[in-house]
Amino acid sequence: MTITTAPPEVRPGRRVRRTALLLLLTLPGLVWAVIRLFGWERGPLVQVVAFTPYAAAWSLIPLVVALLARKWLIAAVAALTAALLAGAVLPRAIPDSDRGPAGGVPMSVMTVNMFIGAADPADVVRLVREHDVAVLAVQEFTPQAAAGLEAAGIDALLPHHALADEIGTTGSGLYSRFPMTDQGSRRGDGGGLQDGNLQVYATIQPPGAGPVLVESAHPLAPYALAAEDAWRADLEALPRADQGGTPRLVLGDFNSTLDHAPLRELISHGYRDAASATGDGLIGTWGPYDGVPIPPVTLDHILVDKRLGVRETQVHGVAGSDHRAVTAVVTLPPAS
Repeated sequence: MTITTAPPEVRPGRRVRRTALLLLLTLPGLVWAVIRLFGWERGPLVQVVAFTPYAAAWSLIPLVVALLARKWLIAAVAALTAALLAGAVLPRAIPDSDRGPAGGVPMSVMTVNMFIGAADPADVVRLVREHDVAVLAVQEFTPQAAAGLEAAGIDALLPHHALADEIGTTGSGLYSRFPMTDQGSRRGDGGGLQDGNLQVYATIQPPGAGPVLVESAHPLAPYALAAEDAWRADLEALPRADQGGTPRLVLGDFNSTLDHAPLRELISHGYRDAASATGDGLIGTWGPYDGVPIPPVTLDHILVDKRLGVRETQVHGVAGSDHRAVTAVVTLPPAS
């Protein structure tokens, strides 16, 4: 009688374990891709889905492993997962062929979250000067930040302003090179947990162009499960672009990435995301935070009415802030 022993690599138990491990590597990515595709993020998934670009990069690992292991069915699932996530993420890294009108009046705009007023005002003013910024939107704007910007010389560059500074994280403001009209502010939904964030708005009149409505956006962050409804309500309350009315720019800290369905829904109403349009949409604007090694995510956006053009965008570090400033050069239609 001859007794044979199967080589370890072909033992059924080991094959099953390898297959199970590959499935454990692959299926979470597929679930993530489906949630992102259909906008099903709820509860803790609201925060998790912000990291979809990292999940997209990770999805290549189980695909390669499955191909090397010749697990064809799992490889097919992994390939589908990678394709779904790539389709969601990669367009942000590819400049759009249509960025709106190329001709017209160029205007540089900038948004920065001042991190409860701790951002270095001189650094903010330096960016305004170096990038010829004509409209500046600020969030987490405190009386200390307002005084600091004034002392750093903001009024010499942007003499017109609509300010709603408050102690804490709720203040907001707009500074402009051009005259403002109809300025005001509205308070978002704090969800009963805190005061809602103030969001300043105004109409500006650049020379040679028609009027433009500008708003400094700051929806409540979904920092806790109890804040989710207020976060959604704040995004829902942001103005849609009225194609029959005055063109709009909405810029600020949206506490949302392009992987969040409520922000995509807002953009679908007549806007384009400036950074995504120029292929810079994967540059992180927030994180790490408070010493925690959180991978950077893109929470700060400049939403541009589709009747306006987008020429270029940039992201800049700001001393003292956990957010980065975003600048964009937009093109305004000439006055008729």
